[in-house]
Amino acid sequence: MPGSTKKKPVSGFLSKAVRTPPRRPARKPPSLRHKRRATMADLRLAKSEFAVLRRLSSPEKIQAYLLDMQQNFELKGDSCATVRMVLRDKCAHCIEGALVAAAALWVHGEPPLLLDLRARDDSDHVVALFRRKGHWGCISKTNGPDLRWRDPIYRSLRELALSYMHEYSNRRDDKSLREYSVPYDLRRARLEDWVTGTEGAWAIAEKLDEIRHYNLVTRPQIRMLVRRDPFERKVAMLVQYEKPEHPKKK
Repeated sequence: MPGSTKKKPVSGFLSKAVRTPPRRPARKPPSLRHKRRATMADLRLAKSEFAVLRRLSSPEKIQAYLLDMQQNFELKGDSCATVRMVLRDKCAHCIEGALVAAAALWVHGEPPLLLDLRARDDSDHVVALFRRKGHWGCISKTNGPDLRWRDPIYRSLRELALSYMHEYSNRRDDKSLREYSVPYDLRRARLEDWVTGTEGAWAIAEKLDEIRHYNLVTRPQIRMLVRRDPFERKVAMLVQYEKPEHPKKK
């Protein structure tokens, strides 16, 4: 037709390129936030690592495993080990043990929940929570006789936290426990921040410090707290594992 222009044939290479459908964006890994039971693939652990958690099929077994584990005295400086690091080094302190306990609970179909106990002029303590028949209990890694396991008999987290009140004392023998946190669900955190990382679980420690805490005692009640007596002080000095002495430099 007059005025019409013939379209030039597209070369075979370009024609093939045009016919190729665009690539779909890579799928994001599925969220674990609402997953009830964690698998080996979910946790990205090696077979030998996951086997340890799979054997710990009850809170009682988890607690026994942690008590049999050496205490981490942080001889090389402050530490906050992930689950992988604890399984590798076979030692832990409170938050490190709580992370292992939470991971084991999750493997067996229970939510991986942490509770932070905040103290004044003293170290915080972190435990892993579990429930039985509507009542709270917790798994705890500690080297002394005070801040250990709690049976699942507490109707609320406040009740559970208060069970630590009398024994939770600082070096001046003052009862130092002041607050407890809301439960922190580790399914909200990145796996590398608490399970698989090799640089520590510092992000979890920071998150526990940021989440909401509730007061356990009022100011008038704090003024009524009695210091630890000499016998209690003596009992509190008992430890399960002795801190190793540094070798003398030649």
